[in-house]
Amino acid sequence: MSPIIGRRAFNAGIAATAGLGLAGRAPSALAQAAYRGPNVVLVRFGGGVRRRETIDPDHTYAPFLAHTLAARGTLFRDMRIQSLEDIVTSHGQGTLYTLTGRYDRYEDIAGAAFKERYEPGAPTLFEYLRRAWNVPAHRTLLINGEDRTDEEFFTFSNHHLFGIAYRSQVLSLYRFKTHLLRRQVARTPPDDPGFAKLSEELSKLESLDYRQTAGQPQSPEIEAYWDRWQRFYGESGFVNPRGDTLLTELAVRAIRELRPKLMMINYQDPDYVHWGVASHYTRGISIIDQGLQRLVAAIEADPEYRDNTVFVIVPDCGRDDNRLMAVPFQHHFNSRAAHEIWALMFGPGIARGDVVDRPVDQISVAATIGRVMGFDTEFAEGPILAEAFA
Repeated sequence: MSPIIGRRAFNAGIAATAGLGLAGRAPSALAQAAYRGPNVVLVRFGGGVRRRETIDPDHTYAPFLAHTLAARGTLFRDMRIQSLEDIVTSHGQGTLYTLTGRYDRYEDIAGAAFKERYEPGAPTLFEYLRRAWNVPAHRTLLINGEDRTDEEFFTFSNHHLFGIAYRSQVLSLYRFKTHLLRRQVARTPPDDPGFAKLSEELSKLESLDYRQTAGQPQSPEIEAYWDRWQRFYGESGFVNPRGDTLLTELAVRAIRELRPKLMMINYQDPDYVHWGVASHYTRGISIIDQGLQRLVAAIEADPEYRDNTVFVIVPDCGRDDNRLMAVPFQHHFNSRAAHEIWALMFGPGIARGDVVDRPVDQISVAATIGRVMGFDTEFAEGPILAEAFA
């Protein structure tokens, strides 16, 4: 396991960096050593899920998770999202609590209703990793669903010591569509009748990027990834997988082609239960479970990842538990059950077959990943999940 960077050494590094005036320079100019592992695959078992349908062996719709993976690692059965003022149990917030290790209040930056355009004020795991180690952006990946465009920009914080210079890259249909349109605009003459329409479509997509990186392509490695994706699946969108199956495909290809050190996969299909059909929820859980099987198989088949990768699986939030409703788990609006989640860790250095029943916090995930990867989550507030370490 990589050594932990002490807080004193970390702070000394920050002071030296500030003295040299390097705060805005590329991460590779700051990080001293190449990162060799363990790699981390962080899985958001998302869309809001209850413990009953996920980790309860007698009622689970995720048998691979509950029966196979739980036996290989440490299960924190009583993880919670704290009931604090302004703390919301929802997808974007839960993702940021996990990525930053803090319960912060988040408001849409434009004040619009039903939006989740949040900017973390504390560094994300991606930023911590890239500041501490020499890891290029394309090896820190956020894999995002097509219905969560507002979550595309959780790749960096607005913290003055971190920020965009340490951002991760994103794989999603939104990014592919934007890449495709840029390619089409570039090869279309301005006097072509279709040029104006293509340019307008591109402008609309780029306008969704509210964090002022519109018009900027992703890294060359990511652009090449999308070119290969296009050659394999074409441009129609009717051939490639959709929903959470798409996220698994993006992640498995990324493992093979981009070699990520830290990858977060934001599954979400269980949230389709908001349409009022119970099977949308249970089927969504099963799809994530199947995705976990593929991910684990891909890691174990790769000599560079096998025995050098830790999985961390945690929901974004829980889900309501109202037996008087036709669909008792349809929503996740800050009820008691919406605060009740869990976490599972497995891989090298993680205790096997352990179940922890003491209450722990979602924000402890960040510090625990920092311990695994050898960086100090200086601005996180959750303690390390010490029972996970063998």
